[in-house]
Amino acid sequence: MTKMSHQVQTKQGVLEGKERTDFFGGKYYSFRGIPYAKPPVGKLRFKAPLPPEPWNGIRKAIDEQEGCYCFDTMEMKIIGKEDCLYLNVYTPQLPNGKGFTPKAVMVFIHGGGFTSGSPTEKLYGADYLVNQNVVLVTIAYRLGVLGFLSLKDPNLKIPGNAGMKDQVMALKWVQENIKSFGGDPGNVTIFGESAGGACVHYLIMSPMAKGLFHKAIIQSGTVMDPWTKGKPLGMEFCHYLDIDPSDENEMLTVLLKMPVEDLLTAQLSMRDTIQCDTLRYIAPVVEKSKKNAFLSEDPIDLLIQGKYNKVPILMGYNSKEGLVCGYLPGAVPRGNNLEEFIPYNMRLDRGSHFAMTIAAKLKEFYFPNDTNISGDPLYDLYTDTLFSRGIYKSSLYHVETSQNPVYLYKFSMDGDLNVLKHFIQAAKEPGACHGDELGYLFSNAYKKDVPKNSKEYKGILIMIHSWTNFAKIGNPNGNGDEIINVEWKPVTKDKINFMELDFDLKSGVYPDKERMELWNEIFKIKSHTMKY
Repeated sequence: MTKMSHQVQTKQGVLEGKERTDFFGGKYYSFRGIPYAKPPVGKLRFKAPLPPEPWNGIRKAIDEQEGCYCFDTMEMKIIGKEDCLYLNVYTPQLPNGKGFTPKAVMVFIHGGGFTSGSPTEKLYGADYLVNQNVVLVTIAYRLGVLGFLSLKDPNLKIPGNAGMKDQVMALKWVQENIKSFGGDPGNVTIFGESAGGACVHYLIMSPMAKGLFHKAIIQSGTVMDPWTKGKPLGMEFCHYLDIDPSDENEMLTVLLKMPVEDLLTAQLSMRDTIQCDTLRYIAPVVEKSKKNAFLSEDPIDLLIQGKYNKVPILMGYNSKEGLVCGYLPGAVPRGNNLEEFIPYNMRLDRGSHFAMTIAAKLKEFYFPNDTNISGDPLYDLYTDTLFSRGIYKSSLYHVETSQNPVYLYKFSMDGDLNVLKHFIQAAKEPGACHGDELGYLFSNAYKKDVPKNSKEYKGILIMIHSWTNFAKIGNPNGNGDEIINVEWKPVTKDKINFMELDFDLKSGVYPDKERMELWNEIFKIKSHTMKY
């Protein structure tokens, strides 16, 4: 094969990639570290991204670029750099001009709570998905204060959501360039996990992203989950930097000159914890002005009113999402007080009659015979409050307000590829932890040997067939796919159909019904204060 076959012409210049072999023995091409925006450094720090600049000659796209600057919670160290707006493209076939048919495109947005993570192949290798004849794109986007600082003064042009606008810029790059890699710009699916799943849902809500994608897969995170919405960060952040927050212009001058290491130190001191009863410091916000806004209205209002980008959706959660909370330091409820599991948007005062009534209901339901708030019931409580309730309700609102199909899943596979559960040393606990589905969608550095006769190999086939079928035609069943051997029915207004994604597929109706009905009842207790 000649060297020229590895080269691709983009709008910005020529890229040289690398031929590789996938998990199943097929060939594909990788192009890594492609700039999709100008480096967000200097005066561009905190600002919305600008288009990438062209280059002369041939740019090597062989090696990974570093992700965006953050404290990585898996590596437990600082990783990345500020100049980080790069993406990777993996394609099974480059256009050859002989009646070539462009392939469905899948753009993945990594998780990490809006503060951590990267598109590294250590976690998100292409060796599984690319074999299914799709073009895979993985992107980096700004995290933490660098991606989500928000200031009130409109003249400073830092209204928040820079990290979300990075994702929009990446999708614009895909529209302009993916055809050169063999992808179809008219058939783009965005998908993400955890905060990445919430990002996908935010992109659905954002007028800025209209027309940039055609299907969406939401894994373990929606705009209705309490940890996915932020409050204005500028004033709060200044308290941790000993900066006077009353003068935002002076504040910005200081922040722009500050070493990135000091910014991260201050961010980490804020203790931006993920919990139900308070808004995050670092997460997407509703911008005050509609001009050039990623989001100018409450996303839950947009969802309920049907004011969003209507596309087919596949969405769901893992059976034991809450394991990740139960095994993190400080995750046990403060003083065994179940009031902290009451979502912030119920606007209930601690110790009030309503709050104590709800806490009693939670105790009676999840811990009826136990004074100790711990163990499996606690994992279920975390699962429901932080993940499954928002996903379940979001699916119903989408069905009410859109004609496009919504496919719901509950991921229950429990095996050697459950990456996060093994990473947090919770492998003996039953069920699928938050993030565990990733090991069946992406090749990774933690588990490479998967025998063909193993349940894990079967799990990989189920997941990559479901996800790529949906990306290609908007239906996870495909056209008579033998791997998806149980019909996956969409949610309807009358029936909450779902697929239990286990090593043996099982279709069902109304996942975790008793638990979801409890939360329906709880939200009715003070319904006039509620968004949902």
